[in-house]
Amino acid sequence: MPRASPQKASNRGVRLNILGAILAGGQARRFGSDKAHALIDGVRLIDRVADALGSQTTALIVCGRDEPGFGCIPDLPAPGLGPLGGLNAALDFAETHGFTHVLTAGVDCPNLPADLAAQLAGEGAAIIEDQPVVGLWPVAIAADLVEFLAEGGRALYGFADRIEARRIAVEPPLINVNSPGDLPG
Repeated sequence: MPRASPQKASNRGVRLNILGAILAGGQARRFGSDKAHALIDGVRLIDRVADALGSQTTALIVCGRDEPGFGCIPDLPAPGLGPLGGLNAALDFAETHGFTHVLTAGVDCPNLPADLAAQLAGEGAAIIEDQPVVGLWPVAIAADLVEFLAEGGRALYGFADRIEARRIAVEPPLINVNSPGDLPG
């Protein structure tokens, strides 16, 4: 798995073994082209997110697409489930490979804090309050997500509420790039 580095977060003094997961299975219809490859100051969005997550995790994967230079896995149980398909795939991968947590971000969030994992660490799952794709998820919730999906659940906020994920505010607010006009600079 490329881009591995030591994790920085802890949970009450216990070092977390965190898998970083870039959720990149969307179709970018509003963007009009492959937003993962859109540039900010000459750097692709996917590389910005990878650098931010990779510096805070043990290993890094891309969920929902094939991207050269990265370890990639398909969404589970199938494509087209939105961020929950990517999260489910990441939790399954993490559980199989001995990780304790998954730190997620969408490919379209270029200004992740350098201490994101530390800000989200704590009891249970945590998401950024206005960007639920950005979150820290304990692997212990994997079965809950499988059940939620089997019941027809598709909303990330719905799943976060079901597992009582904490909502955390960050400053400055995170950017969410949905159209070329959302690109900073």
